[in-house]
Amino acid sequence: MTLLANHAEKNVIRLQLQQNIVLQDLDREDRAELERHLVIVDGRKGEFLLMQGVREMEQYFVLDGILKRVVANKEGKEMILRFACERDMETSYAAWRLGDATPYGIVCVTKARVARLPLSDWVEFLEKRPKVKAAFELSVMRGMSEIMAHTITLHLLDATGRMQRFLRKRPELVESIPQKELAAYLNLSAETLSRLIHSGKV
Repeated sequence: MTLLANHAEKNVIRLQLQQNIVLQDLDREDRAELERHLVIVDGRKGEFLLMQGVREMEQYFVLDGILKRVVANKEGKEMILRFACERDMETSYAAWRLGDATPYGIVCVTKARVARLPLSDWVEFLEKRPKVKAAFELSVMRGMSEIMAHTITLHLLDATGRMQRFLRKRPELVESIPQKELAAYLNLSAETLSRLIHSGKV
């Protein structure tokens, strides 16, 4: 973990942050203020950035790699709710607002680099910037809508339909996500996914 201001690649990281869906409209002064709170973290494949059930939450801006949001039952069975890649973000904002523990974990699907800060600091930053707050909350709602649509898809569509929908909605991720992770997200066996990919039906 390294403060952005002290990072050897700080200039590249600043450019990446400018392309983030939530941060792209910040002016120079706002960026300088936010940077004082940002820590750069390089996560390993499979590493948890956030554990399910905790109350110490953080805001994440994805710089490189892919993250997944996962929920697990007491037996350890996991369900992948969504993926986030570069220019995207991850958060537990809704749980923080409700005063709840985070209902899911955030895990590195691949080697990943994120800029993070405590969620309390992020919320304080947003409260002074209504336009940025509105863009952020819209992104949060879109993420929740995406998860709801995905959950419905798992119940209503067959294997081919699920794969076709993913290809239509997230084509940029198809070549980047390990097949094991994609199969789990679509609730398919690795064999079924491989057969679909090579069948020419998707």
